[in-house]
Amino acid sequence: MIRVENLVKRYGHLAASDHLTCSFDENQITVILGGSGSGKSTLLRQMTGLERPDSGSVWFDGIDLTRAGKKTLYEKRRKMGMLFQGSALFNDLNVYENIAFPLREHTRIVENNIRTIVTMKLEMVGLRGSESLMPSQLSGGMMKRVGLARAIVMDPRIIFYDEPTSGLDPVSTGVIDKLIRDLNTKLGITSVVVSHDIESCFRIADKIIILYFGRIIAQGSVDEIKNSSDPRVRQFINGEPEGPIPFARSERDYLDEILMT
Repeated sequence: MIRVENLVKRYGHLAASDHLTCSFDENQITVILGGSGSGKSTLLRQMTGLERPDSGSVWFDGIDLTRAGKKTLYEKRRKMGMLFQGSALFNDLNVYENIAFPLREHTRIVENNIRTIVTMKLEMVGLRGSESLMPSQLSGGMMKRVGLARAIVMDPRIIFYDEPTSGLDPVSTGVIDKLIRDLNTKLGITSVVVSHDIESCFRIADKIIILYFGRIIAQGSVDEIKNSSDPRVRQFINGEPEGPIPFARSERDYLDEILMT
């Protein structure tokens, strides 16, 4: 569905994407794992065309998104859905209007059909009957589900999830995990999930990619990742504070930097 080739993105001396090459298979759930600052969100933004890399390619639907013009890029994005980390709902619109927004913005569907589509999507995420609620009246888990309903309202071929379970309680996390898996199966879509939630990842993933400072250090099935002998992978999935993955990112000695000032 998506192929990333030799992707490079730097912010100053930091490499957020360091010659990344990977693929995301059709009708599969691929989870991108990694600690803070590993390059997960940067990779997601480049795959959706929200940010251009310094070099490399992102192939989707026969087009290299890194070289596509604005018109072509917008056309391809209509085949994508996105669940943002904070849900990104419009605070002054109710649940119904939030979900209907993409249909009104990008199609000429009549209002009766819009209402039918919104009702169907709310039913899929278990929130039918919540149409009149405002975002301020929703719990964190409900906001995620409304965001997910909006992400699928245009019937995308692929959905990107940015930390879908961040800040949720265990029950809400389980609900979101089940929704991701169910939607992937029922709609036959492709899912790319950026996360640092190990348990959630192991429940839903068909394939896992682990990033470390902009590089891929492991990729494979859940069992392959669980059985990895790479000490960096073992440290990350076990949440060990000591190991080859340092807490501090700077390579300059702390005392040297202090003395230089």
